[in-house]
Amino acid sequence: EKYAGKPIFTEETMYESKDDHHFPPGIVMGLAWNPLGGSPIFIETAATSCAFSERDSGVHMVTGQLGSVMRESVNIAYTYARKFTKESDAENKFFNNNQVHLHVPEGAISKDGPSAGVAMTTSFVSLALNQPVLPRVAMTGEISLTGKVLPVGGIKEKTLAAKRSGAKTVLLPWANKRDYDELPDYVKEDVTVHFIKDYAEAFKILFPNVQSA
Repeated sequence: EKYAGKPIFTEETMYESKDDHHFPPGIVMGLAWNPLGGSPIFIETAATSCAFSERDSGVHMVTGQLGSVMRESVNIAYTYARKFTKESDAENKFFNNNQVHLHVPEGAISKDGPSAGVAMTTSFVSLALNQPVLPRVAMTGEISLTGKVLPVGGIKEKTLAAKRSGAKTVLLPWANKRDYDELPDYVKEDVTVHFIKDYAEAFKILFPNVQSA
């Protein structure tokens, strides 16, 4: 600092990036593209018990300056997460008994785009199972109502953002494999990338200690 001044860029994460440090359940690192490159985008979910009836459950609050496309992603991710959790554990009543609040921090910055569905789904599933995701993992990809992982843009920028944030594992849509293969070697160094076609594949990587149906 004496010679170069204060650091312009710091580690881009709200949470500690240690090999053995899990985020709390419901916290997931997604990846976003912006005009200045890529950046991590954290998805946070929290639950409050629903004291009335199942019809009162659901995503009752979404905060963080999300645009209309991302708000659609929230609803798709919630519906699929509920279906996936029920299929994985028929006894899990989390979504029947809780209202969920989804928040994307840095709320002063408007965010939009179809690429956070996998991260949102993972956040909901993590909360429902009360299980943290694999440490130092980041992900991007949109999700369909049937759990298909859809391609996104900005693969180079998002991969670099993951590395700057301390991620060692990155999940990308299978359809983006060609885009990743064309990247320079320096972008691919020191990161393990998994290409996924559907959410069931992502689940096995993100929750290695949980058995799915």
